[in-house]
Amino acid sequence: MTPHEQKLIPAAAAFRKALLAWFAAHQRPLPWRTEVSAYRTVVSELMCQQTQIATALPYFNRWVARWPDFPALARAQEADVLAAWAGLGYYTRARNLLALAQQVAGRPEPRTAAEWQAFKGVGPYTATAIASIAFHEPVAVVDGNVVRVLARLGGVRTRFKETTTAAKSFTPLANALVDPQRPGDHNQAMMELGATVCRKAAPACAQCPVARWCAVGGRKEAATLPRFEPKVRKTAEVTRALVHHRGQLLLRRNPRAARRLAGMAELPELATLAGAVPGRPALVRRRIIGSVTYQETLIEVVATAASIRAWSRAAELEWVAVAELDTVALTGPHLRWVREWLSPSDRPARGKRL
Repeated sequence: MTPHEQKLIPAAAAFRKALLAWFAAHQRPLPWRTEVSAYRTVVSELMCQQTQIATALPYFNRWVARWPDFPALARAQEADVLAAWAGLGYYTRARNLLALAQQVAGRPEPRTAAEWQAFKGVGPYTATAIASIAFHEPVAVVDGNVVRVLARLGGVRTRFKETTTAAKSFTPLANALVDPQRPGDHNQAMMELGATVCRKAAPACAQCPVARWCAVGGRKEAATLPRFEPKVRKTAEVTRALVHHRGQLLLRRNPRAARRLAGMAELPELATLAGAVPGRPALVRRRIIGSVTYQETLIEVVATAASIRAWSRAAELEWVAVAELDTVALTGPHLRWVREWLSPSDRPARGKRL
């Protein structure tokens, strides 16, 4: 620990009091806070991993209305779970949530972080969140927001490889600061502070309830912490096919063995469609996944009678009615692109709509 980090520990009681008072007055009324349970905590934590809360909120509300507890989710079909998750991305989270429900249903819920972390897909962050919020275990949650708060509080200028490495480094300090009486509120307050006040690019230091203990509060340097090694950026070009026939769209279903997006549907790559006759580009879109920037060109493909027969026999391809796209586990970006392509305002000169 830095000298300033070491000074934080004797001030832990005052720090907790100031933090919790601020949280009581300024916390957002999120549905998993107003009604707390292990299940709702699990769903919210998995949904909010790498996803903004504003984006996850409507998904959470629909999810718990459909599957209100572990037993209900355990009975769900994977296809339905993936379809309900469509648009949130990182679909392994949905499959892990389903698998977790199937393991937990019908048995006493685990109560400690160590017990929760034994389940597939539940890492240290999620396990401590569940144990502290739902079962009041005095363990600290250390996510990206908490890393940012602690790095600035301690004036830590170490350059970390990534957030996971930084979280491990800050865990001892976080555990020393966590409130043993109200660990769940403390952890949520730390995350809330990082999300709303101790922001990444524009920290609102004047509004910070713990500014008196911060090593860099009010200085320009605050926005530079924590520090990370620069990522090696890569680019890739992908050409995808927009194939329609009698009101149906051709999609490719990722195999269950796929490392990413297993079970999800997506627009097929043009190169994988034997006999495809490409037309003109319909859309060109860019998106970033991890350290890779993809340029994806969507090309309208002419479907011949022979190609329709061949594609209909292919195990990984399927025809889906355009009217039913919302019920298909179609990846979020692809669903947006299809909707954009079908919009009359976006395709004034492309002929008939489906």
